[in-house]
Order: sequence, then C-alpha cells, then structure tokens
Amino acid sequence: MSKKIGIASDHAGYEMKEFLIGYLGSRGYEVLDFGTDSPESVDYPDYAHPLARAIESGELTEGVALCGSGEGMTITLNKHQGIRAGLAWIPEIARLIRQHNNANIIVLPARFITNDEAVALLEAYFESEFEGGRHQRRIDKIPAGC
Repeated sequence: MSKKIGIASDHAGYEMKEFLIGYLGSRGYEVLDFGTDSPESVDYPDYAHPLARAIESGELTEGVALCGSGEGMTITLNKHQGIRAGLAWIPEIARLIRQHNNANIIVLPARFITNDEAVALLEAYFESEFEGGRHQRRIDKIPAGC
C-alpha cells in the first residue's frame, strides 16, 4: 500500500513539481496533484488552500508545496489552523522543520534550488521524525487564541 502525499505549486514551481511527482511516485508515494497544470501565471493561494484543506480534513497527512521563493505558499498555508508549513532550502532546515516543528507541509523555493537539491530536501524531511517533548509544548501554543 502506498502512502498518499499532496503537492501544489504556482507557475514558478510548476516544472519542479512535475519532476517531483515522478520522483515521489518512484519512491512509492501516491501523489495527489493540486495544480497548477502549466507554467502560465497563476495565483499561489488558489493551489495552497486546497492542499491545506486536504490535510486538515484528514484526506492526507502531509504535503509538498512550491512557488518561486516559497514564501507565498508558506504564508498562505500557515493561515490554516491545522497546518504547520515550513520553508526549506538546505537539508538541515528540512530536518528541523520536521524534528522541532512537526511540519506537515514542506515548502520549496523553486527559483532558488535545483531538482537535485529539491530531492535532497525531501529526503531529509521524510527521513526525519518529530522529537516531541519540549517541541510539542511549543506547538501546542501555536493555535490562535491561546
């Protein structure tokens, strides 16, 4: 049985997203593609929100998001209470967003990394586990209204 993962990008991340869909498939993931479907200019929130809702609803447990800098996707995704999206550009950051923040979406800055670097980031992220402990106490303080 394969593990499901969601992926979403805007136009700046489209080419890398297509590459990563193939990579993830080769690693045994069933990939749900939330778009975009071409390199034509689009608005990143239109793709971030459906990915976030799929995770919040329990349809998926984690995802990958891409845009030019990664910032737009990260900001939009983190507007959702059930999302902890972390922007990674080096493997150590990819590990830490999982280990310390229990990120459920890794965001990649497609204009600033290569496909090989993206693979290294995903490997670091997926191979890491949440450490819990003091980190859980901090995550519990994140929801609005605390």
